[in-house]
Amino acid sequence: MKDFALLFPGQGAQMPGMARDFADADPEIMDLWKQAEKISGLPLRGLYWDSEDPAMVDTRNLQPGLTVANLSIWTFASRYLTPAAAAGHSLGEYSALAASGALSFKDAMHAVTIRGQLMADADPSGNGAMAAVLKLPLPAVLEAAAEAQELTQELVIVANRNTPAQFVLSGAKNAVAQAAELAKQAGGKVIPLAVSGAFHSPLMAEAAKEMRRVLQGLDWRHPTFPIYCNVNGRAVSDRLALQDIMQEQITSPVLWIDTIEQMRQDGLNSWLELGPKAVVGKMAPAILEAWHKRNAKSPDQAAPAPQIIAVTNLAQAQEFIVNN
Repeated sequence: MKDFALLFPGQGAQMPGMARDFADADPEIMDLWKQAEKISGLPLRGLYWDSEDPAMVDTRNLQPGLTVANLSIWTFASRYLTPAAAAGHSLGEYSALAASGALSFKDAMHAVTIRGQLMADADPSGNGAMAAVLKLPLPAVLEAAAEAQELTQELVIVANRNTPAQFVLSGAKNAVAQAAELAKQAGGKVIPLAVSGAFHSPLMAEAAKEMRRVLQGLDWRHPTFPIYCNVNGRAVSDRLALQDIMQEQITSPVLWIDTIEQMRQDGLNSWLELGPKAVVGKMAPAILEAWHKRNAKSPDQAAPAPQIIAVTNLAQAQEFIVNN
C-alpha cells in the first residue's frame, strides 16, 4: 500500500485510554509508552489510561501523550503500509516527522515535551487568547481581524486555516474578543478556546527562541517520504529544510487548507488519519470540494471521490489492513 498519505491530528484529539489497545496487544508499542514516560518525566499511562484526570488537557502532558498515542498507531500500521507522504496538524506535525524518520522517536518526544512546557508557560500574564470562527469565509474573518487590530491597537491574526468555513483567531485577549464580536455581527459562530496563550502567532516569539535552540540540537535526517508542512503547505524532503521550517511553526499560522490542496494538486487522493480521535480527516472533504470547484475544467466535471480513512483503535487498524 503506497498511495495513502498519512494525517496526524494535534491538540483536541486526546481522549481517555488512547492507544492502550495497541500497547496491551504489542510489547513493542508498550515499550514506546515506557520510553515516552522516561523522556518526558511524566506518568503518561496513569494520566491517559487509568483515569479521566483533568490534567489530561494540560498541554504539558497532552503534547507528549498525544504524540506517543499517534506513534503507537503508526508503529502498528508501518508494518503493512509504505506511505506516499504525510502531514500533521500543529502538534501532529511532530508525529509526521517521527513516522517519516526525519526525527527519531526519542528526539520527537524530547521536542514535544519541551514544546508543551514552553507553550504552557508562554503567557504568564494571561494576555493571549484564541477563538474558533465558523460559518464565515476567509475574507470575512481576515477583515474582522484587521478591523479589530485597528480598533484595539493590539495583535490578532487568523492563526489556523482549517477548512473554508473554519478558522481560528489568535492574539491579544482584547483584540481577539473584538474580532470575535465583529465575526458574530457578520454571521459567524464563535467558540472561545481554552488555551494558555496565543498559539501560532507572533506573541509566541519568546517560546520560539527556545524551541529553535531545541530543534537545532536534534539529529535531523532526510524523511523516507515527503512531509507537507503547516507553515506553507508544501512538501519538504530535505532534512535541513525541515529543520528550518519547523523553527517557524510555533509563531506561524497552520495552513491546513493549503496543505490538503497541495497534496491533491500533487496527485494524492487517499488519506489515512492515525490518531486516537478522527479530527483532521473530517476537515478534508470541504477543502477538496472547494479546490475542485476552482480547478474543474467545466461546472459539470465530477470530482474523483477521495478516500479518507481514520484509524483510531486496534480493531479499525486490523480492518484497514484486511481491506487494503
